[in-house]
Amino acid sequence: MLRILDELALDGNKVHRIGGKDLCELLDLSAGALTGLKQRGLAVHLGHDAYDLEATVRAYVQHLRGVAAGWGDPDRAASLTGERARLAKEQADAQSLKNAILRRDHVPAAEVERAWIEVLRAVRSKVLAVPSRVRSALPTLSLGDLATIDHELRAALEDLAHGDD
Repeated sequence: MLRILDELALDGNKVHRIGGKDLCELLDLSAGALTGLKQRGLAVHLGHDAYDLEATVRAYVQHLRGVAAGWGDPDRAASLTGERARLAKEQADAQSLKNAILRRDHVPAAEVERAWIEVLRAVRSKVLAVPSRVRSALPTLSLGDLATIDHELRAALEDLAHGDD
């Protein structure tokens, strides 16, 4: 038979005091498990071989609920909740990207890069062809003038290739 003592605490609230052996019997724990609960703050120790029954049972049940839910402890619960939220966001982002690809709203960077390389090669070819087109259109220009035009166009392309203004 369990022995539980009702005591009136200094603040006027009733405290249900239970001994360690009786608490182990009530919660189906070994003495070592009770010591572990005490060290983790789950068993509320009042003094030599005395525990607060109500506070201990409440803390132990809350702990067991957390373990059953996969949280372990309150800090772990917050961490797990955060991880689940992060995973849900990543999954939503991945699905959003898949949908954008199917709608053709999203173009892979490699495709964009290939298209721009083709455009820039065409621009370069057109710019480098300018001196010969000018020579045909203005036959009175000297070879030195054409060489200067060619030099300036090549310098401009070189500056653009290196990101200069």
